[in-house]
Amino acid sequence: MPLHVYLKKNNSLKRRVVNHFSYISLILGMLLLFWSFYPVISFELYSRLFMQSNTVSPVPATGNGSSLNSVGSTLGSYDVYSNNLRDFTQASLWFPSRGQKNDSSNFNIKDYYISIPKLNITRAHVVVGGEDLSKSLVHYLPKTMPGEYGNVAIFGHSTLPQLYNEKDYKTIFTYLPSLEKGDKIMVQVGDLQYEYEVTDMYVVSPEKISVLDQTYDASYITLITCVPPGTYWKRLVVRSKLVQLP
Repeated sequence: MPLHVYLKKNNSLKRRVVNHFSYISLILGMLLLFWSFYPVISFELYSRLFMQSNTVSPVPATGNGSSLNSVGSTLGSYDVYSNNLRDFTQASLWFPSRGQKNDSSNFNIKDYYISIPKLNITRAHVVVGGEDLSKSLVHYLPKTMPGEYGNVAIFGHSTLPQLYNEKDYKTIFTYLPSLEKGDKIMVQVGDLQYEYEVTDMYVVSPEKISVLDQTYDASYITLITCVPPGTYWKRLVVRSKLVQLP
Protein backbone atom coordinates (compact mmCIF):
# COMPACT_ATOMS: atom_id res chain seq x y z
CA MET A 1 0.00 0.00 0.00
CA PRO A 2 1.56 3.34 -1.04
CA LEU A 3 2.42 5.79 1.69
CA HIS A 4 1.90 8.85 -0.49
CA VAL A 5 -0.29 9.68 -3.47
CA TYR A 6 0.65 12.52 -5.77
CA LEU A 7 -2.02 14.21 -7.85
CA LYS A 8 -1.14 16.43 -10.75
CA LYS A 9 -2.90 19.78 -10.43
CA ASN A 10 -3.96 21.38 -13.69
CA ASN A 11 -3.20 25.06 -13.36
CA SER A 12 -3.08 25.78 -17.05
CA LEU A 13 -4.33 29.17 -18.24
CA LYS A 14 -7.00 27.53 -20.38
CA ARG A 15 -8.42 25.63 -17.42
CA ARG A 16 -8.52 28.74 -15.24
CA VAL A 17 -10.29 30.72 -17.99
CA VAL A 18 -12.91 27.99 -18.41
CA ASN A 19 -13.53 27.83 -14.67
CA HIS A 20 -13.93 31.60 -14.35
CA PHE A 21 -16.20 31.75 -17.39
CA SER A 22 -18.42 29.06 -15.88
CA TYR A 23 -18.84 30.98 -12.63
CA ILE A 24 -19.53 34.24 -14.45
CA SER A 25 -22.13 32.56 -16.67
CA LEU A 26 -23.85 31.06 -13.63
CA ILE A 27 -24.01 34.41 -11.85
CA LEU A 28 -25.30 36.22 -14.95
CA GLY A 29 -27.96 33.53 -15.45
CA MET A 30 -29.18 33.93 -11.87
CA LEU A 31 -29.32 37.72 -12.25
CA LEU A 32 -31.31 37.42 -15.48
CA LEU A 33 -33.80 35.06 -13.82
CA PHE A 34 -34.20 37.49 -10.93
CA TRP A 35 -34.58 40.40 -13.37
CA SER A 36 -37.31 38.52 -15.25
CA PHE A 37 -39.33 37.11 -12.37
CA TYR A 38 -39.04 39.89 -9.81
CA PRO A 39 -41.92 42.00 -11.31
CA VAL A 40 -44.22 38.95 -11.29
CA ILE A 41 -43.38 37.91 -7.74
CA SER A 42 -43.47 41.45 -6.33
CA PHE A 43 -46.87 42.14 -7.93
CA GLU A 44 -48.31 38.90 -6.57
CA LEU A 45 -47.11 39.76 -3.07
CA TYR A 46 -48.38 43.34 -3.29
CA SER A 47 -51.78 42.39 -4.69
CA ARG A 48 -52.33 39.71 -2.06
CA LEU A 49 -51.16 41.79 0.89
CA PHE A 50 -52.53 45.22 0.00
CA MET A 51 -54.65 45.50 -3.12
CA GLN A 52 -57.44 43.11 -2.19
CA SER A 53 -57.76 44.55 1.30
CA ASN A 54 -58.21 48.05 -0.12
CA THR A 55 -61.06 47.07 -2.40
CA VAL A 56 -64.10 49.29 -1.99
CA SER A 57 -66.52 47.33 -4.18
CA PRO A 58 -64.96 43.91 -4.79
CA VAL A 59 -66.19 41.50 -7.43
CA PRO A 60 -68.02 38.61 -5.75
CA ALA A 61 -65.76 35.65 -5.04
CA THR A 62 -68.25 33.25 -6.62
CA GLY A 63 -70.34 33.48 -9.74
CA ASN A 64 -69.78 35.38 -12.95
CA GLY A 65 -71.01 38.85 -13.77
CA SER A 66 -74.44 38.87 -15.39
CA SER A 67 -73.05 40.14 -18.67
CA LEU A 68 -70.52 37.28 -18.75
CA ASN A 69 -72.65 34.27 -17.91
CA SER A 70 -71.98 32.69 -21.28
CA VAL A 71 -68.31 33.55 -21.45
CA GLY A 72 -67.03 30.14 -20.43
CA SER A 73 -65.06 29.88 -23.65
CA THR A 74 -63.19 33.13 -23.09
CA LEU A 75 -59.85 31.47 -22.41
CA GLY A 76 -60.65 27.84 -23.01
CA SER A 77 -59.92 25.91 -19.86
CA TYR A 78 -58.08 28.88 -18.34
CA ASP A 79 -54.89 26.86 -18.31
CA VAL A 80 -51.97 29.22 -17.66
CA TYR A 81 -49.75 27.75 -20.36
CA SER A 82 -52.39 27.61 -23.09
CA ASN A 83 -53.42 31.21 -22.33
CA ASN A 84 -49.94 32.48 -23.04
CA LEU A 85 -50.08 30.94 -26.50
CA ARG A 86 -53.01 33.17 -27.49
CA ASP A 87 -52.62 36.56 -29.14
CA PHE A 88 -54.10 38.84 -26.51
CA THR A 89 -53.49 41.93 -28.63
CA GLN A 90 -56.85 41.02 -30.21
CA ALA A 91 -59.66 42.35 -28.05
CA SER A 92 -62.14 39.73 -29.27
CA LEU A 93 -60.06 36.99 -27.60
CA TRP A 94 -60.70 38.52 -24.20
CA PHE A 95 -64.46 37.98 -24.53
CA PRO A 96 -65.07 35.99 -27.77
CA SER A 97 -68.70 35.19 -26.99
CA ARG A 98 -69.61 38.87 -27.27
CA GLY A 99 -68.92 40.32 -30.70
CA GLN A 100 -68.40 44.04 -31.16
CA LYS A 101 -69.29 44.60 -34.82
CA ASN A 102 -72.70 46.03 -34.14
CA ASP A 103 -72.04 47.55 -30.73
CA SER A 104 -70.30 50.69 -31.99
CA SER A 105 -72.54 51.38 -35.00
CA ASN A 106 -74.94 53.55 -33.00
CA PHE A 107 -72.24 56.02 -31.95
CA ASN A 108 -71.19 58.99 -34.05
CA ILE A 109 -67.95 59.20 -32.06
CA LYS A 110 -65.54 56.51 -33.19
CA ASP A 111 -62.55 57.41 -31.04
CA TYR A 112 -61.31 59.69 -28.28
CA TYR A 113 -58.24 60.20 -26.09
CA ILE A 114 -57.32 59.60 -22.46
CA SER A 115 -54.44 60.95 -20.39
CA ILE A 116 -53.15 59.60 -17.08
CA PRO A 117 -50.73 62.15 -15.61
CA LYS A 118 -49.27 59.82 -12.97
CA LEU A 119 -48.27 57.30 -15.65
CA ASN A 120 -47.01 59.97 -18.09
CA ILE A 121 -49.64 58.83 -20.59
CA THR A 122 -50.75 61.74 -22.78
CA ARG A 123 -53.58 61.55 -25.31
CA ALA A 124 -53.62 57.79 -25.69
CA HIS A 125 -55.89 56.86 -28.58
CA VAL A 126 -59.05 54.90 -27.68
CA VAL A 127 -61.00 53.22 -30.50
CA VAL A 128 -64.69 52.66 -29.81
CA GLY A 129 -65.43 48.98 -30.43
CA GLY A 130 -61.85 48.45 -31.64
CA GLU A 131 -60.02 45.17 -32.01
CA ASP A 132 -56.25 45.61 -32.22
CA LEU A 133 -54.70 46.40 -28.84
CA SER A 134 -51.27 46.79 -30.42
CA LYS A 135 -52.44 49.95 -32.19
CA SER A 136 -54.70 51.62 -29.62
CA LEU A 137 -56.65 51.23 -26.44
CA VAL A 138 -60.03 49.63 -26.98
CA HIS A 139 -63.40 50.79 -25.66
CA TYR A 140 -64.87 47.33 -25.38
CA LEU A 141 -68.57 46.56 -25.96
CA PRO A 142 -69.57 50.24 -26.00
CA LYS A 143 -72.97 50.99 -24.50
CA THR A 144 -72.29 54.50 -23.24
CA MET A 145 -69.68 57.18 -23.91
CA PRO A 146 -67.43 59.03 -21.45
CA GLY A 147 -69.34 61.77 -19.68
CA GLU A 148 -72.61 59.81 -19.83
CA TYR A 149 -74.20 57.79 -17.07
CA GLY A 150 -72.97 54.24 -17.37
CA ASN A 151 -69.75 52.22 -17.47
CA VAL A 152 -67.01 52.55 -20.11
CA ALA A 153 -64.62 49.57 -20.14
CA ILE A 154 -61.24 50.31 -21.73
CA PHE A 155 -58.74 47.52 -22.45
CA GLY A 156 -55.02 48.15 -22.65
CA HIS A 157 -52.05 45.84 -23.13
CA SER A 158 -49.15 45.49 -20.68
CA THR A 159 -45.83 43.69 -20.38
CA LEU A 160 -42.79 43.38 -18.12
CA PRO A 161 -41.64 46.76 -16.75
CA GLN A 162 -38.22 46.19 -18.33
CA LEU A 163 -39.86 46.36 -21.77
CA TYR A 164 -42.10 49.34 -21.07
CA ASN A 165 -42.45 52.07 -23.68
CA GLU A 166 -45.10 54.70 -23.00
CA LYS A 167 -45.58 55.24 -26.75
CA ASP A 168 -46.11 51.54 -27.50
CA TYR A 169 -49.71 50.36 -27.11
CA LYS A 170 -48.47 46.81 -26.44
CA THR A 171 -46.92 48.08 -23.20
CA ILE A 172 -48.94 51.19 -22.39
CA PHE A 173 -50.77 49.84 -19.29
CA THR A 174 -47.70 48.17 -17.75
CA TYR A 175 -47.67 50.56 -14.78
CA LEU A 176 -51.42 50.64 -14.28
CA PRO A 177 -51.00 48.84 -10.90
CA SER A 178 -49.16 51.91 -9.57
CA LEU A 179 -52.33 54.01 -9.67
CA GLU A 180 -53.89 54.86 -6.33
CA LYS A 181 -57.23 56.07 -5.09
CA GLY A 182 -57.66 59.72 -6.02
CA ASP A 183 -55.39 59.70 -9.09
CA LYS A 184 -56.78 61.54 -12.12
CA ILE A 185 -57.76 60.21 -15.54
CA MET A 186 -58.50 62.83 -18.18
CA VAL A 187 -60.71 62.01 -21.16
CA GLN A 188 -60.91 64.13 -24.31
CA VAL A 189 -63.99 63.52 -26.47
CA GLY A 190 -64.02 65.97 -29.34
CA ASP A 191 -63.89 69.44 -27.77
CA LEU A 192 -65.07 68.19 -24.39
CA GLN A 193 -62.77 67.13 -21.57
CA TYR A 194 -63.84 65.03 -18.59
CA GLU A 195 -61.98 64.41 -15.37
CA TYR A 196 -62.28 61.05 -13.63
CA GLU A 197 -60.87 60.00 -10.28
CA VAL A 198 -59.70 56.50 -9.35
CA THR A 199 -61.98 55.03 -6.70
CA ASP A 200 -61.21 51.33 -6.71
CA MET A 201 -58.69 48.70 -7.80
CA TYR A 202 -58.75 44.91 -7.59
CA VAL A 203 -57.57 41.72 -9.27
CA VAL A 204 -59.87 38.98 -10.56
CA SER A 205 -59.56 35.71 -12.43
CA PRO A 206 -60.51 35.86 -16.14
CA GLU A 207 -63.70 33.86 -15.71
CA LYS A 208 -65.00 36.11 -12.92
CA ILE A 209 -64.69 39.54 -14.45
CA SER A 210 -68.00 41.37 -14.07
CA VAL A 211 -66.84 44.86 -14.94
CA LEU A 212 -68.79 45.00 -18.22
CA ASP A 213 -72.08 45.41 -16.39
CA GLN A 214 -73.66 48.83 -16.80
CA THR A 215 -74.36 50.93 -13.72
CA TYR A 216 -76.28 54.15 -14.26
CA ASP A 217 -75.94 55.88 -10.91
CA ALA A 218 -72.92 57.85 -12.22
CA SER A 219 -70.39 57.99 -15.05
CA TYR A 220 -67.61 55.42 -14.71
CA ILE A 221 -64.49 54.46 -16.65
CA THR A 222 -63.00 51.05 -15.97
CA LEU A 223 -59.44 50.37 -17.11
CA ILE A 224 -58.47 46.71 -17.56
CA THR A 225 -55.17 44.99 -18.22
CA CYS A 226 -53.50 41.62 -17.62
CA VAL A 227 -51.45 40.84 -14.51
CA PRO A 228 -48.97 39.87 -13.13
CA PRO A 229 -46.75 41.89 -15.48
CA GLY A 230 -45.87 39.99 -18.62
CA THR A 231 -48.52 37.30 -18.05
CA TYR A 232 -52.21 36.74 -18.86
CA TRP A 233 -53.14 34.88 -15.69
CA LYS A 234 -55.42 37.46 -14.07
CA ARG A 235 -57.08 40.83 -14.74
CA LEU A 236 -56.38 44.11 -13.01
CA VAL A 237 -59.45 46.33 -12.80
CA VAL A 238 -59.08 50.05 -12.09
CA ARG A 239 -62.40 51.82 -11.65
CA SER A 240 -62.78 55.59 -11.80
CA LYS A 241 -65.70 57.99 -11.42
CA LEU A 242 -66.48 61.29 -13.12
CA VAL A 243 -65.80 64.20 -10.80
CA GLN A 244 -65.80 67.19 -13.12
CA LEU A 245 -68.03 68.09 -16.04
CA PRO A 246 -66.73 70.23 -18.96
